[in-house]
Amino acid sequence: MIVELPDTSTNAINKKLDELREQVGAATTGRVLTLIIALESTENDMLLEESIAAANIASQEHPSRVVVVLAGEPDDSPPRLDAQLRMFGDAGAGEVVVLRLSGPLSGHADAVVVPFLLPDIPVVAWWPDVAPAAPAEDPLGALALRRITDATNSPDPLAAIKSRRGGYTAGDTDLSWSRITYWRALLASALDQPPYEPVRSALVSGLSTEPALDILAGWLASRIDGPVRRAVGELKIELVRDSETVALSRPQHGVIATLSRTARPDALVPLPRRVTAECLAEDLRRLDSDAVYGAALAGLEEVEYL
Repeated sequence: MIVELPDTSTNAINKKLDELREQVGAATTGRVLTLIIALESTENDMLLEESIAAANIASQEHPSRVVVVLAGEPDDSPPRLDAQLRMFGDAGAGEVVVLRLSGPLSGHADAVVVPFLLPDIPVVAWWPDVAPAAPAEDPLGALALRRITDATNSPDPLAAIKSRRGGYTAGDTDLSWSRITYWRALLASALDQPPYEPVRSALVSGLSTEPALDILAGWLASRIDGPVRRAVGELKIELVRDSETVALSRPQHGVIATLSRTARPDALVPLPRRVTAECLAEDLRRLDSDAVYGAALAGLEEVEYL
Protein backbone atom coordinates (compact mmCIF):
# COMPACT_ATOMS: atom_id res chain seq x y z
CA MET A 1 0.00 0.00 0.00
CA ILE A 2 1.33 3.42 -1.01
CA VAL A 3 -0.44 6.59 0.15
CA GLU A 4 0.47 10.07 -1.08
CA LEU A 5 0.09 13.06 1.26
CA PRO A 6 0.98 16.26 -0.61
CA ASP A 7 1.52 19.55 1.24
CA THR A 8 0.91 18.01 4.65
CA SER A 9 2.10 18.19 8.26
CA THR A 10 3.74 15.80 10.70
CA ASN A 11 0.50 15.54 12.70
CA ALA A 12 -1.48 14.59 9.61
CA ILE A 13 1.11 11.97 8.65
CA ASN A 14 1.06 10.35 12.08
CA LYS A 15 -2.75 10.30 12.09
CA LYS A 16 -2.76 8.61 8.71
CA LEU A 17 -0.23 6.03 9.93
CA ASP A 18 -2.45 5.23 12.92
CA GLU A 19 -5.49 4.99 10.68
CA LEU A 20 -3.79 2.59 8.27
CA ARG A 21 -2.53 0.37 11.08
CA GLU A 22 -5.97 0.21 12.69
CA GLN A 23 -7.48 -0.96 9.41
CA VAL A 24 -5.47 -4.18 9.54
CA GLY A 25 -4.75 -4.46 13.25
CA ALA A 26 -1.01 -3.80 12.88
CA ALA A 27 1.14 -2.40 15.70
CA THR A 28 4.59 -0.86 16.09
CA THR A 29 5.56 -2.97 19.11
CA GLY A 30 7.49 -5.40 16.90
CA ARG A 31 9.86 -2.73 15.59
CA VAL A 32 13.44 -3.01 16.81
CA LEU A 33 14.79 0.29 15.47
CA THR A 34 14.09 3.43 13.48
CA LEU A 35 16.20 3.77 10.35
CA ILE A 36 16.66 7.29 8.96
CA ILE A 37 17.75 7.38 5.31
CA ALA A 38 19.14 10.79 4.36
CA LEU A 39 19.44 11.47 0.63
CA GLU A 40 21.13 14.62 -0.64
CA SER A 41 19.38 14.77 -4.00
CA THR A 42 15.61 15.13 -4.24
CA GLU A 43 15.70 14.19 -7.93
CA ASN A 44 17.53 10.84 -7.86
CA ASP A 45 14.51 8.54 -7.82
CA MET A 46 16.62 5.52 -8.77
CA LEU A 47 18.79 5.81 -5.66
CA LEU A 48 15.68 6.48 -3.58
CA GLU A 49 14.05 3.25 -4.72
CA GLU A 50 17.28 1.27 -4.37
CA SER A 51 17.74 2.55 -0.81
CA ILE A 52 14.16 1.75 0.19
CA ALA A 53 14.43 -1.71 -1.40
CA ALA A 54 17.63 -2.42 0.57
CA ALA A 55 16.01 -1.22 3.80
CA ASN A 56 12.94 -3.38 3.14
CA ILE A 57 15.09 -6.48 2.66
CA ALA A 58 17.12 -5.69 5.78
CA SER A 59 13.84 -5.22 7.70
CA GLN A 60 13.12 -8.93 7.30
CA GLU A 61 15.89 -9.41 9.85
CA HIS A 62 15.44 -6.07 11.65
CA PRO A 63 11.76 -4.94 11.59
CA SER A 64 12.01 -1.17 11.40
CA ARG A 65 10.25 2.08 10.79
CA VAL A 66 12.12 3.61 7.87
CA VAL A 67 12.07 7.40 7.58
CA VAL A 68 13.45 8.70 4.28
CA VAL A 69 14.41 12.38 4.21
CA LEU A 70 14.88 14.23 0.92
CA ALA A 71 15.76 17.83 1.66
CA GLY A 72 16.49 20.34 -1.08
CA GLU A 73 18.50 23.50 -0.65
CA PRO A 74 16.78 26.00 1.68
CA ASP A 75 15.43 28.88 -0.39
CA ASP A 76 12.81 31.63 -0.29
CA SER A 77 9.95 29.45 -1.54
CA PRO A 78 7.14 28.69 0.94
CA PRO A 79 7.95 25.86 3.37
CA ARG A 80 6.34 22.62 2.24
CA LEU A 81 6.26 19.00 3.38
CA ASP A 82 5.18 16.25 0.98
CA ALA A 83 4.95 12.71 2.28
CA GLN A 84 4.49 9.22 0.96
CA LEU A 85 3.57 6.28 3.20
CA ARG A 86 4.45 2.72 2.25
CA MET A 87 3.08 -0.09 4.34
CA PHE A 88 2.53 -3.85 4.31
CA GLY A 89 3.69 -5.41 1.02
CA ASP A 90 5.48 -2.23 -0.07
CA ALA A 91 7.47 -1.86 3.17
CA GLY A 92 9.04 -5.22 3.96
CA ALA A 93 8.61 -6.10 7.63
CA GLY A 94 8.16 -2.49 8.67
CA GLU A 95 6.76 0.77 7.38
CA VAL A 96 8.30 3.48 5.24
CA VAL A 97 7.71 7.22 5.56
CA VAL A 98 9.16 9.31 2.72
CA LEU A 99 9.48 13.02 3.53
CA ARG A 100 10.24 15.64 0.87
CA LEU A 101 11.18 19.00 2.38
CA SER A 102 11.08 22.25 0.44
CA GLY A 103 11.84 25.87 1.19
CA PRO A 104 13.17 26.90 4.63
CA LEU A 105 11.91 23.58 6.00
CA SER A 106 14.83 21.89 4.24
CA GLY A 107 17.18 23.31 6.85
CA HIS A 108 15.29 21.69 9.72
CA ALA A 109 15.18 18.02 8.71
CA ASP A 110 15.90 16.85 12.25
CA ALA A 111 12.86 18.68 13.65
CA VAL A 112 10.65 17.13 10.96
CA VAL A 113 11.97 13.63 11.66
CA VAL A 114 11.63 13.66 15.46
CA PRO A 115 7.83 13.09 15.51
CA PHE A 116 8.35 9.83 13.60
CA LEU A 117 10.97 8.28 15.90
CA LEU A 118 9.51 5.31 17.74
CA PRO A 119 9.96 5.56 21.53
CA ASP A 120 12.48 3.48 23.49
CA ILE A 121 14.20 1.86 20.50
CA PRO A 122 17.53 2.70 18.83
CA VAL A 123 17.86 5.12 15.92
CA VAL A 124 20.24 4.45 13.03
CA ALA A 125 21.07 7.04 10.34
CA TRP A 126 22.19 6.01 6.84
CA TRP A 127 23.51 8.24 4.04
CA PRO A 128 23.43 6.16 0.81
CA ASP A 129 25.29 8.74 -1.28
CA VAL A 130 26.95 11.96 -0.09
CA ALA A 131 27.50 12.02 3.66
CA PRO A 132 28.41 14.89 6.01
CA ALA A 133 32.07 15.33 6.93
CA ALA A 134 31.32 14.49 10.56
CA PRO A 135 28.18 12.30 10.67
CA ALA A 136 27.87 12.49 14.47
CA GLU A 137 27.70 16.30 14.29
CA ASP A 138 25.06 16.37 11.57
CA PRO A 139 21.56 17.20 12.92
CA LEU A 140 20.20 13.85 11.71
CA GLY A 141 23.30 11.98 12.82
CA ALA A 142 22.97 13.48 16.31
CA LEU A 143 19.65 11.63 16.66
CA ALA A 144 21.29 8.27 15.95
CA LEU A 145 23.18 5.73 17.99
CA ARG A 146 24.72 4.26 14.85
CA ARG A 147 25.66 6.18 11.69
CA ILE A 148 26.22 4.43 8.35
CA THR A 149 27.77 6.02 5.27
CA ASP A 150 28.61 4.59 1.84
CA ALA A 151 31.69 5.93 0.10
CA THR A 152 31.00 3.73 -2.93
CA ASN A 153 28.23 6.03 -4.16
CA SER A 154 30.23 9.23 -3.70
CA PRO A 155 31.48 11.18 -6.73
CA ASP A 156 35.06 10.53 -5.53
CA PRO A 157 35.05 7.24 -3.55
CA LEU A 158 38.72 7.40 -2.50
CA ALA A 159 38.42 10.97 -1.21
CA ALA A 160 35.19 10.00 0.56
CA ILE A 161 36.63 7.04 2.47
CA LYS A 162 39.74 9.04 3.40
CA SER A 163 37.58 11.90 4.64
CA ARG A 164 35.91 9.54 7.13
CA ARG A 165 39.09 9.68 9.25
CA GLY A 166 38.78 13.31 10.28
CA GLY A 167 35.10 13.14 11.20
CA TYR A 168 35.14 9.68 12.79
CA THR A 169 33.21 9.19 16.03
CA ALA A 170 32.56 5.90 17.80
CA GLY A 171 29.37 4.51 16.25
CA ASP A 172 30.30 5.46 12.68
CA THR A 173 30.77 2.87 9.95
CA ASP A 174 30.73 2.64 6.16
CA LEU A 175 29.12 0.00 3.94
CA SER A 176 32.43 -0.40 2.11
CA TRP A 177 33.71 -1.93 5.37
CA SER A 178 30.99 -4.59 5.51
CA ARG A 179 31.47 -5.35 1.80
CA ILE A 180 34.85 -6.91 2.67
CA THR A 181 33.77 -8.92 5.73
CA TYR A 182 34.25 -12.26 3.96
CA TRP A 183 37.55 -11.15 2.41
CA ARG A 184 38.90 -10.27 5.86
CA ALA A 185 37.64 -13.56 7.30
CA LEU A 186 39.31 -15.63 4.56
CA LEU A 187 42.62 -13.81 4.90
CA ALA A 188 42.58 -14.12 8.68
CA SER A 189 41.80 -17.84 8.53
CA ALA A 190 44.61 -18.42 6.01
CA LEU A 191 47.09 -16.75 8.34
CA ASP A 192 45.83 -18.79 11.27
CA GLN A 193 47.62 -21.83 9.84
CA PRO A 194 51.28 -22.93 9.83
CA PRO A 195 53.91 -21.57 9.46
CA TYR A 196 52.52 -18.82 11.79
CA GLU A 197 54.99 -16.25 10.53
CA PRO A 198 54.33 -12.50 10.64
CA VAL A 199 53.28 -10.75 7.45
CA ARG A 200 56.20 -8.70 6.12
CA SER A 201 54.31 -6.78 3.40
CA ALA A 202 50.95 -6.65 1.63
CA LEU A 203 49.59 -5.64 -1.75
CA VAL A 204 45.96 -4.72 -2.39
CA SER A 205 45.02 -4.43 -6.06
CA GLY A 206 41.75 -3.63 -7.82
CA LEU A 207 39.64 -0.84 -9.25
CA SER A 208 40.56 2.69 -8.23
CA THR A 209 36.86 3.43 -7.64
CA GLU A 210 36.38 0.66 -5.06
CA PRO A 211 36.77 2.16 -1.55
CA ALA A 212 36.27 -1.27 0.03
CA LEU A 213 39.78 -2.11 -1.16
CA ASP A 214 41.17 1.10 0.33
CA ILE A 215 39.66 0.37 3.72
CA LEU A 216 40.94 -3.22 3.41
CA ALA A 217 44.43 -1.83 2.83
CA GLY A 218 43.96 0.41 5.88
CA TRP A 219 42.92 -2.61 7.94
CA LEU A 220 46.05 -4.51 6.89
CA ALA A 221 48.23 -1.47 7.64
CA SER A 222 46.76 -1.34 11.16
CA ARG A 223 47.51 -5.04 11.71
CA ILE A 224 50.91 -5.82 10.19
CA ASP A 225 54.39 -4.47 10.81
CA GLY A 226 55.37 -3.81 7.22
CA PRO A 227 54.50 -1.81 4.11
CA VAL A 228 51.04 -2.02 2.55
CA ARG A 229 50.71 -0.97 -1.08
CA ARG A 230 47.51 -0.14 -2.97
CA ALA A 231 47.62 -0.68 -6.73
CA VAL A 232 45.18 -0.40 -9.63
CA GLY A 233 44.76 -3.60 -11.60
CA GLU A 234 43.35 -7.09 -11.17
CA LEU A 235 41.37 -7.81 -8.02
CA LYS A 236 43.89 -9.45 -5.70
CA ILE A 237 45.33 -9.29 -2.18
CA GLU A 238 48.83 -10.63 -1.52
CA LEU A 239 50.31 -11.18 1.94
CA VAL A 240 54.04 -11.94 2.00
CA ARG A 241 55.63 -13.94 4.82
CA ASP A 242 59.20 -15.23 5.13
CA SER A 243 58.46 -18.67 3.69
CA GLU A 244 55.28 -18.16 1.71
CA THR A 245 52.96 -15.75 -0.09
CA VAL A 246 49.20 -15.91 0.52
CA ALA A 247 47.11 -14.54 -2.36
CA LEU A 248 43.35 -14.12 -2.63
CA SER A 249 42.11 -13.15 -6.10
CA ARG A 250 38.85 -13.02 -8.03
CA PRO A 251 37.71 -11.78 -11.46
CA GLN A 252 36.30 -8.26 -11.16
CA HIS A 253 32.78 -9.43 -11.96
CA GLY A 254 33.12 -13.05 -10.89
CA VAL A 255 31.79 -14.97 -7.92
CA ILE A 256 34.53 -17.59 -7.40
CA ALA A 257 37.80 -16.53 -5.77
CA THR A 258 41.11 -18.37 -5.69
CA LEU A 259 43.11 -18.70 -2.47
CA SER A 260 46.74 -19.46 -3.31
CA ARG A 261 49.61 -20.32 -0.98
CA THR A 262 53.22 -21.12 -1.84
CA ALA A 263 53.80 -24.87 -2.42
CA ARG A 264 50.14 -25.72 -1.73
CA PRO A 265 47.20 -26.48 -4.04
CA ASP A 266 44.92 -23.58 -4.88
CA ALA A 267 41.54 -23.47 -3.16
CA LEU A 268 38.38 -22.16 -4.87
CA VAL A 269 35.90 -20.34 -2.62
CA PRO A 270 32.60 -18.56 -3.37
CA LEU A 271 33.12 -14.83 -2.87
CA PRO A 272 30.51 -12.77 -4.76
CA ARG A 273 30.22 -9.03 -4.33
CA ARG A 274 27.87 -8.31 -1.45
CA VAL A 275 24.75 -6.31 -2.27
CA THR A 276 23.75 -3.22 -0.30
CA ALA A 277 20.86 -4.93 1.52
CA GLU A 278 23.16 -7.65 2.85
CA CYS A 279 25.74 -5.12 4.05
CA LEU A 280 23.07 -2.94 5.65
CA ALA A 281 21.57 -5.93 7.49
CA GLU A 282 25.02 -6.81 8.85
CA ASP A 283 25.62 -3.29 10.13
CA LEU A 284 22.22 -3.23 11.84
CA ARG A 285 23.15 -6.35 13.84
CA ARG A 286 25.50 -4.37 16.03
CA LEU A 287 24.76 -0.97 17.50
CA ASP A 288 27.95 -0.58 19.51
CA SER A 289 31.06 1.11 18.20
CA ASP A 290 33.34 -0.78 15.81
CA ALA A 291 36.90 -0.21 17.06
CA VAL A 292 38.41 -2.30 14.24
CA TYR A 293 36.80 -0.05 11.61
CA GLY A 294 38.20 2.99 13.42
CA ALA A 295 41.67 1.43 13.37
CA ALA A 296 41.32 0.64 9.66
CA LEU A 297 40.50 4.29 8.94
CA ALA A 298 43.58 5.36 10.87
CA GLY A 299 45.62 2.78 8.95
CA LEU A 300 44.81 4.52 5.66
CA GLU A 301 47.52 7.03 6.52
CA GLU A 302 50.12 4.25 6.27
CA VAL A 303 49.01 2.90 2.87
CA GLU A 304 51.34 3.54 -0.08
CA TYR A 305 49.50 4.24 -3.35
CA LEU A 306 51.26 3.03 -6.49
